Amino acid sequence: MSKRTTRSSAAQNAPQTRKRKKSVSVAEDVNELPHNLGKVRVRSDANGDEKPSPAKKGKVAAKAKANIGKPRKPLEEPIAATATAQSDIKSEPSDDTIKPAPMRKAKSYGLTPGQSPFPDWKFPTPEQCYEINEELSKVHGKVVAPDVVPPPSATVAGCGEVPSVLDALIRTLLSAATSGRNSSRAFQGLVDTFGLLQEGVGKGSVDWDKVRNASKKEVFDAIKSGGLADVKSKHIKEILDMVYINNQERLASLRDLKQGKVENGPSGAEDETDAEKRREVVLAEQNILSLDRLHALDDGDAFDELIKYPGIGPKTASCVLCFCLQRPSFAVDTHVFRLCKWLGWVPPVATRNSTYSHCEVRIPNELKYPLHQLFIRHGKTCPRCRAITGESSEGWEKGCPIEHLVVRTGSKKGGLDDTKVKSPTKTNGAEATPEINGTPKKGRKAKARTAKKRSKTGKGSRKRTAEASDEEDSPSDDLSGEDDDDYRG
Repeated sequence: MSKRTTRSSAAQNAPQTRKRKKSVSVAEDVNELPHNLGKVRVRSDANGDEKPSPAKKGKVAAKAKANIGKPRKPLEEPIAATATAQSDIKSEPSDDTIKPAPMRKAKSYGLTPGQSPFPDWKFPTPEQCYEINEELSKVHGKVVAPDVVPPPSATVAGCGEVPSVLDALIRTLLSAATSGRNSSRAFQGLVDTFGLLQEGVGKGSVDWDKVRNASKKEVFDAIKSGGLADVKSKHIKEILDMVYINNQERLASLRDLKQGKVENGPSGAEDETDAEKRREVVLAEQNILSLDRLHALDDGDAFDELIKYPGIGPKTASCVLCFCLQRPSFAVDTHVFRLCKWLGWVPPVATRNSTYSHCEVRIPNELKYPLHQLFIRHGKTCPRCRAITGESSEGWEKGCPIEHLVVRTGSKKGGLDDTKVKSPTKTNGAEATPEINGTPKKGRKAKARTAKKRSKTGKGSRKRTAEASDEEDSPSDDLSGEDDDDYRG
């Protein structure tokens, strides 16, 4: 933190005026998916009845280990080497002494996998999930999960949609609590400073071993344009050190297994093929850090492994599960959280983490990927459902495709406080979504507050363009303090 400058008493008493930064108008393609995944893929069926297939679990174990104290060897066809008997695991014991990996215990966040924190809250129902997916698909296009994870981008950080698990984890960490534009600038700084891997599973991504061996200041300088660089650089360094030591332990254990010194190898090795084990060793000897062993774990174990790392909360772990490991997972960011509350899918007391845990249980697996994408797209573009808009905002009169399904809260939306939301009621024997107590959405008090605000801010602040920068919508996207205590402001 920079030192405060000393001011004269006169300067301290002088009224300080602060000009409001003008919003930058950025035109968005309504067919563009969140997380830089390109344009939506529209189904070819005429009726649009086909449902998205569940995300595949794809078991592609690839483990990276480092050779302590030895210079990096040139990587010579590590993938091909795994398919041949000539690249068997080396049987000679390592002379290096490996200290235990400082892995943390998995943080529970007060959540129990597979159980909702709100067992009596029966929303959303599968029917409601399919209905909202259909309504939003009419506007934003039908979203289909990709069959194959796209190759990594050297210019866009994204939110985990890359083949390497470690790469996905750090890219998603960079995207937390900032805009996509800022996180991509930070990632570009890592690329410019540390370079890219040219071969192997991490091809096209940052050389994370170089980042690990760099000083914290070097990492800070590389990502400082993305925001929260001090704490993020610290966490990146800690994560890479933990991965490196864990890789070394697994390498030693695999060698012991090959020599017959132990009956069981490292955790998860029993689910790997011989080729996958050899590949893990090859990558380790080339100092290519990896978390690709998580491909061999089930969803719950993979999630628990991810949240052991500093700065990684449920939302970041869920993004890696969904976009990299291709597992059904409903990541809850600021836009998703807002819409879940307005749809009555969670009770008023829900937090983002408890919303994630509840929706993981309630939403059908095949809808988790498309609903996550559609909620983000809608939360960023709808004149009524964006966080910063109000009844006097430009485009409000155009309406909302899910107007009949949402009950917005907040005075600028013409609604009431979250505390005024009732518990679910039943209508004609069927469960209905929560209702709002009291007067109609736009009551006299809300109108008075709006008028008072307008008189203070002046005429120019009445309208705000729907294409304004996303920074205003999501200033604290993931590491806002609720997901990860280390990121409290």
